[in-house]
Amino acid sequence: MRRILATATLTLAVGACAVSTQQEVQMGASYAQQINSQLPIIADPEINRYINVLGDSVSGLADNRKLEWHFYVVDSKEVNAFAVPGGYIYVNRGLIERATNMSQLAGVLGHEIGHVTRRHSIDQMQKAQGANIGVTLACVLTSVCNNQAAGALINVGGSAVFAKFSRSDEGEADAEGVKNVVRAGISPEGIPEMFEILLEERRQRPAGVEAWFATHPLEENRINATRAQIAKIDPAILQSLTHDSPNFHAFQKRLASLPPSPAPKQQGR
Repeated sequence: MRRILATATLTLAVGACAVSTQQEVQMGASYAQQINSQLPIIADPEINRYINVLGDSVSGLADNRKLEWHFYVVDSKEVNAFAVPGGYIYVNRGLIERATNMSQLAGVLGHEIGHVTRRHSIDQMQKAQGANIGVTLACVLTSVCNNQAAGALINVGGSAVFAKFSRSDEGEADAEGVKNVVRAGISPEGIPEMFEILLEERRQRPAGVEAWFATHPLEENRINATRAQIAKIDPAILQSLTHDSPNFHAFQKRLASLPPSPAPKQQGR
């Protein structure tokens, strides 16, 4: 116990300052371990191979901190995606099913990668907790907190420390997403296209995208902003970028062949 308290004290002291990349990665690994034990992560090797190959291509030049990126498909019909500090990206099956081409899914990954590279979750935690961010670090880097407290902290829906970003944060992640996919040789047009798909579904069947809009403020001006950013790219470069691929549709077909997504767990069960 004395060793734990000493570690917590040190972590609290560090927490009052900037969170280092090493600490961010440690936090992310701990959060991801808890999330993966509570969410229905798809274990199919072909599904995992594709999402990680695509994710690695989009994240390859996104950050100079040499993060090790991890990509997961959550077996949920809810439309959502979220990022965990340190390089852990989660995309729900329901969102992948809505995409009509590869660049749209790549754009979602590029956006979530942007949240990590701009350290939005870390900034959000610091603003919310101030010097008490050390308590969060102590929870995940030591055994000071019990499992119940840790579970409450992460909120497996991705709506605690990993989501509900400000419109400013969302705009920054959009801009990073455009850059990320272009560097990967993928068309950025998928980003505003995906926004349009989600906005249209909100108009037609709002319950289907409720989770996404609860954690990702999205209005038409974000479509305009990304299209304006794309318009500044050399047309010759845009024409050379990949918009779709047979492998993406094979991936979607494989996903569709899996058993239906499980019903969401009831709170407290």
